[in-house]
Amino acid sequence: MSSHATHSAAGAAPQPVVLSDATRARFAREVAKYPADQKQSAVMACLSILQQEQGHVSAEGELAVAEYLGMAPMAVHEVTTFYNMYNQRPVGRFKINVCTNLPCTLRGGGKALERLCQRLGVEVGGTTADGLFTLQPGECMGACADAPVLLVNDRNMCSYMSDDKLDQLIDGLRQAEGQA
Repeated sequence: MSSHATHSAAGAAPQPVVLSDATRARFAREVAKYPADQKQSAVMACLSILQQEQGHVSAEGELAVAEYLGMAPMAVHEVTTFYNMYNQRPVGRFKINVCTNLPCTLRGGGKALERLCQRLGVEVGGTTADGLFTLQPGECMGACADAPVLLVNDRNMCSYMSDDKLDQLIDGLRQAEGQA
């Protein structure tokens, strides 16, 4: 699969990425789960596959998904931008989303985000210079009673994140990557 968009001229509209045969096969398996007239229902799965293969969902990737599923590009873009699990630009090896909705904020979510910004030396939304961490605010994660909570790589939820636990998390992730 191409990792670059093809542009006919500087400033030209993005062109869809070329999907590999393997990617098309994975898309086809997802589409097959739905009635033929509802193949657009596979949009989330196709975006996830694209992100797994490219690391993020670019505008060019959205166009490829739209073409494959017979959808309007804006409809695919709306899905990409609605869910925070889709990265619209490259992110670090560990994407950390800290819940900043009101219940978590009242129980230290905002302070946890600030602590991580200081510890990692990045601003909210930033990626560390080594490319290891991207830090983002997150929407409700459904664990208000466990606040502050955060999600690592959209899969691993961490609860009751005190300063000590935040430090342990960062140190542990760095050790896992051999950068301790």
